[in-house]
Amino acid sequence: MLRKLRGKAMKYINLLFLGIVIAMCSACKTQTITPAIVPPAEIEAEKPFVTKHSLGIIGAVEPVYVLPMKAPLAARIDTGAETSSIDVSNLKSFERDGDKWVSFTIVNRDTGETHRFEKEVVRQTTITRINVHEKRLVVMLDVKLGNEIVSAEFSLANREKFEYQALIGRNILTGRAIVDTALENTLH
Repeated sequence: MLRKLRGKAMKYINLLFLGIVIAMCSACKTQTITPAIVPPAEIEAEKPFVTKHSLGIIGAVEPVYVLPMKAPLAARIDTGAETSSIDVSNLKSFERDGDKWVSFTIVNRDTGETHRFEKEVVRQTTITRINVHEKRLVVMLDVKLGNEIVSAEFSLANREKFEYQALIGRNILTGRAIVDTALENTLH
């Protein structure tokens, strides 16, 4: 009998405990949190990436002055060429103070103006055209395009079979000009 009383007492204790828990839970206030209304952020329209190109929009053929020459050479503007190139004659390699140098002549085909240069060789490059590999020496030349004087690498070549004596490549064009092939001689 004691056992039956203990079992009933345990049931009452459990029921009492459950009742206390329910009473405590029902006494708690449930709060609903309402988020504040946030106005939409104003988003600025993205501005296109714009760089200033000092030479502006140039054409497929432009005059280039190889300094200190007085008359310009007609130059083909070639965004496909990595390095600029120039027509030279009488190319001779020599050594000066242990460094490789070259002497060469540039003759303006239109005016006959001739200038002899001596320049240190910056590097040698290989030009590939129609499965023909040609090794060329590269030197630094000062050229004037429009109102800008640029010191840039030029590969030295025999361009007598080409219409233009100079080719201006990406090493000069990048960041300086936008090319519109419908135009010519926009620089003065």
